[in-house]
Amino acid sequence: MAIPQLSPEARAEALEKAKAARIRRAEVRDDLKSGKLTIEQVLDMKEDPVVGRMKVVTLIETMPGYGKAKAEKVMRELQIAESRRLRGLGDRQRTALLERLG
Repeated sequence: MAIPQLSPEARAEALEKAKAARIRRAEVRDDLKSGKLTIEQVLDMKEDPVVGRMKVVTLIETMPGYGKAKAEKVMRELQIAESRRLRGLGDRQRTALLERLG
C-alpha cells in the first residue's frame, strides 16, 4: 500500500493527532501503574479509539511486577497473540486476563 502524499498542513495535522494519541496512551499506562485505574477499567476503555489501539502486551508490561519476559509468558499461557490490541480481545481472553492480573 502506497503512502499518500500529504500537504504540509495535512502532515502537520496528522503528526499532531498521532502525538496526542501517544500522550493519551501514556497517561492511561501511568494511571494504571500508579493505581488510579484498575486493569478492568482500562479493558472497559477498549472502545475508546486511542486506548483500544494499545497492545495487550504493553498493558501487561505496565502492571507493577511485570516486565517484558513475564508479559510474554502471560500472553503465551492465555493464548493471546503478540499483535493483539485491547479492542480485539475476545470475552474469554478478557476474562482470563482479569483472573490472572486483576
